[in-house]
Amino acid sequence: MLRFRKIFNVDRVAVIGMIHVDALPGTPLFGGSVTRLIEKACRDAQVYKKSNVDGICIENMHDVPYVKSHELRPETTAVMSRVCAEVKRIVGGHIACGVQILAGGNCEALAVAQAADLQFIRAEGFVFGHVGDEGYHDSCAGPLLRYRKQIAADDVLIFTDIKKKHSSHAITADVSIEETARAAEFFLSDGLIVTGTSTGDPVNQEDLHGVKKSSSLPVIVGSGTDLGNVQELSKSADAVIVGTYFKKDGRWQNEVDGERVQKFMDIVKSL
Repeated sequence: MLRFRKIFNVDRVAVIGMIHVDALPGTPLFGGSVTRLIEKACRDAQVYKKSNVDGICIENMHDVPYVKSHELRPETTAVMSRVCAEVKRIVGGHIACGVQILAGGNCEALAVAQAADLQFIRAEGFVFGHVGDEGYHDSCAGPLLRYRKQIAADDVLIFTDIKKKHSSHAITADVSIEETARAAEFFLSDGLIVTGTSTGDPVNQEDLHGVKKSSSLPVIVGSGTDLGNVQELSKSADAVIVGTYFKKDGRWQNEVDGERVQKFMDIVKSL
C-alpha cells in the first residue's frame, strides 16, 4: 500500500482515466498514420491534465481482434512506447501513468513502462488460468516478476486483474474471487483490479467488498464507474479506472470529454 500511495498521493479514492489508443500498425483497423494516433492520444492527455486526474492508463484497445502475447509483433511495443513517452511528457510528474497491452502483453507492457518512465502496468492472467476472447490465458506471475527483475523495473507497479471481464472463469469456478485475491497477493501483486463482466459494466459490490476484506493490497475498480456509483465504490476501492464514462456520449470509442472528466473530479474531491 505504501508504494501505491507514493504514486497516488491522495487521501481519497484515486481516479485513473483511460486513453484508448487508435489501432496500431499491423492491426486491421490501423488508419495509416502513427503521427495522427499519437496526436489523438496527446489530446486526451491534455484533457486529463487540465482536470487534474490522479492517473492515466494507456491501452491499445482498438487493436481488435486481439492476439495473445506470443503473437504480438515488435511494432506494437515500439509504437506504444512512443505514445506513452509523449503522454508522459505532456502530463509530467504530477499524474501517474501506466500502460496495458492487449491481450496479455504483460512483459511488453513492462518494457514500455520502463522505456517511457511510467509508474505501473495493468496485467491480465496473473494467477489462475482463464479463457478470453482470444483463447486460453495461462497464469503469468512467475515469468512476469522474473522479467521485471531482469530488466531492473522493480519500481514499476503491477496491478492485476482477478476474474477479469470479457472472460470465462468456468475452469476456476470452484475458486472464489476472494481466494483469487489472496493468491495474487501471495504471488506479489501490487494491486488488485475488480471488474464487471464487460467494458463499461459496473462491478459486483459483493465481489468488491469481499476482495477488500480478503487482502491488504490496494483494490482498484476496473470498469463501470460513473457519477451514480463512485461514492459507494469509494467506500471499498482505493482507486477507480474510468474509461467509458469519460468519453464523449459515454462511448469508449470516442475521445475524452473534458466536461465529463471535470464534473467527475469535482464530485470525487468533495467526497
